Amino acid sequence: MTAARVPAYDEVEKGTELPSVSVRVRREDLVRYAGASGDFNRIHWNARVAREVGLPDVIAHGMLTMGAGARVLTEWAVDPARVVEYSVRFTRPVTVPDDDEGVTVTFGAKVADKLPDRVVRVDLTAVAGGEKVFGAARAMVRLD
Repeated sequence: MTAARVPAYDEVEKGTELPSVSVRVRREDLVRYAGASGDFNRIHWNARVAREVGLPDVIAHGMLTMGAGARVLTEWAVDPARVVEYSVRFTRPVTVPDDDEGVTVTFGAKVADKLPDRVVRVDLTAVAGGEKVFGAARAMVRLD
């Protein structure tokens, strides 16, 4: 197995698409994330409560979704420390059905701009159940 190569700033062009990443999210993942993060809000595990507040069903934690999306960046840039900034605005929550399949969230990204100091701005997308999840999602990545 060969080591992954960090993209070279001089070789990356505006419009370069990063390899997409698909992540399956199941209810058991929500339980694990709640334990790790300390976020036990009932909308992430109790369908009755989720519906009472106007949600269609239990939803994934926003930071779980955002963290999963960061994989597009870290797999491309090789070293997670190269991601120097990352922000997301959500357009809708990721609804997680009560079955063994869960929901698949597919993340994509494209180099939107080349900035000084060998930094590129990357715009991200996320789609779950055919619906757009991320509105404005962008990251700054420092390359070699």
